[in-house]
Amino acid sequence: MLGLIFACAVSSPSQQALLAPLLAAAAPAFLFGIAEDMTRRVSIGARLVATMASGAACWVLTGASIVATGIPFLDAALAWLPLSVLFTAFAVGGLANAVNIIDGFNGLASGTVIIGLAALGVIALECGDVELAQLCFTVCAVTAGFFLVNFPFGKLFLGDGGAYLLGFLLAWLAVMLVHRNPDVSPWAPLLACAYPVFETVFTIVRRLWCRRHPGRPDSCHLHSLVKIAIAGRYFRKFSAPMRNALVSPFSWILAAVPALLAVSAPRDSGALTQATLASFALYLAFYWYVASASRARRRRATRPPARNVSLDNSDAETASLRA
Repeated sequence: MLGLIFACAVSSPSQQALLAPLLAAAAPAFLFGIAEDMTRRVSIGARLVATMASGAACWVLTGASIVATGIPFLDAALAWLPLSVLFTAFAVGGLANAVNIIDGFNGLASGTVIIGLAALGVIALECGDVELAQLCFTVCAVTAGFFLVNFPFGKLFLGDGGAYLLGFLLAWLAVMLVHRNPDVSPWAPLLACAYPVFETVFTIVRRLWCRRHPGRPDSCHLHSLVKIAIAGRYFRKFSAPMRNALVSPFSWILAAVPALLAVSAPRDSGALTQATLASFALYLAFYWYVASASRARRRRATRPPARNVSLDNSDAETASLRA
């Protein structure tokens, strides 16, 4: 947050006009996250409401909201401004919480946000929106500064405050991209932010299917399974901090694939819809692989050692002599 405030202070007036409202609107999400980091007593519901309040505040300050999704009946409903603002606040709050969900290993959340911001910046640049592209790259550069002290050895952590802040900024820049450039398909920013969205949606469905509370944490996130199935198996000779950090590159790949697809055809809704389905299928396939490998590794770890029930002749003779 201090890095972003400094970047805003030294930016051009046009950049300040874009960044300052975002930082002001981010205050509820950031402060509620910091309060949770300090007290561990802020409920999940309160933090979700705070991130949604940040989304609503940004609409008040910028006038931007989601009015197009590429889904005809939903677009017709979003023509009503109150519903558009509510939907925008919910989407922004959802992505902010999604980034917090994936903040489990060194460099995972910040690296994913950097990938998403870079994709949004490249799309804005392709559309000729230089000011928005500069803003995306500015936030990306500040995030990269944090990344350097977080990955691989974890000298500084995001905490809930940092995760909500970065998640909110990523979400709102995605909203701004389509608001300022209507020819960009709404599916393009969704793909740029796809990995945390996939993780959150799948987590909610998985917990409901298993009859668990959707907001209660567990150890079945994709990154947790990667640690068991891949880092714990193939990198066990490394130190614990390095094993922690080596989980993140596998998730970055899952974030980079849809982001690259978004950059390749930002105006083609049909192609981007197919790319979204293909990217989600890739996520599910990788989740199935690491989940299966994790279960197998747990079974091997808990299996009792095999007992030698037969003795060869020499062993039998030795046993009889001892007797």
